[in-house]
Amino acid sequence: MQRTLIVNALASEAPQRQITVCGWIRTRRDAKDFSFVEINDGSCLTNMQCIVDAGTAAHEGLGDANTGASVAVTGELVASPGKGQKWEVRAESIRVFGLADPESFPLQKKRHSDEFLRGIAHLRMRTNKYGAAFRIRSEAARAVHDYFHSQHFSWVHTPILTGSDCEGAGEMFQVTTLDLDNLPRTEDGRIDYSKDFFGKETNLTVSGQLNGETFAQAFRNIYTFGPTFRAENSNTTRHAAEFWMIEPEIAFADLSDDMKLAEDMIKF
Repeated sequence: MQRTLIVNALASEAPQRQITVCGWIRTRRDAKDFSFVEINDGSCLTNMQCIVDAGTAAHEGLGDANTGASVAVTGELVASPGKGQKWEVRAESIRVFGLADPESFPLQKKRHSDEFLRGIAHLRMRTNKYGAAFRIRSEAARAVHDYFHSQHFSWVHTPILTGSDCEGAGEMFQVTTLDLDNLPRTEDGRIDYSKDFFGKETNLTVSGQLNGETFAQAFRNIYTFGPTFRAENSNTTRHAAEFWMIEPEIAFADLSDDMKLAEDMIKF
């Protein structure tokens, strides 16, 4: 099956005699002679409207598929008479890959609160809000890499599991394979970490700085960009238990060089 991304179909310069788009139904509206079905495949926020005429093979294939169902629609890409959309698909055949039970698929074409969406975390990425937020994050992350690459920096991957307390804060998430209900003890009653996987206390990293500094002594300009973890029990808008941090390390540089790098990156 030759499939076309909706983002590419919507950018077409001319009609196409036959096109196949796959996606999830966002809305379905039934009239006497036809149905409007909007599908989205995740390639962009915009939906593709499909016209399904009653009494056709496409309408039979659509069956009872409703919001949330995954489908493949094959038909003609034609100019849309509707406002705000350049193209639509006049369906010739529809294949339903999977139906969505209305009881277990509560997303509707309306605004849902974050509190409601937290209860259906496996579905919230299909909303425009989360779809937009994570697309922005994707573009921002790519821009970070583009900037440092243009400045001849090497991206290094520093350990997530580490025995180092990089910032000396002491608020780290501990990682262990020991049985917490039956911890091995030394003669003085302390936990015997020699029996643990790494043979010593191990934590989730709070920073890749220490490893980054050693790389900078060989590569000159490096950066890390990956997950870091903080175990402070602080429920404020300025605290996150897990976040991705950008950490450049530059050799043969002074404070002015450091400030210029930070400013240039943010402007980029």
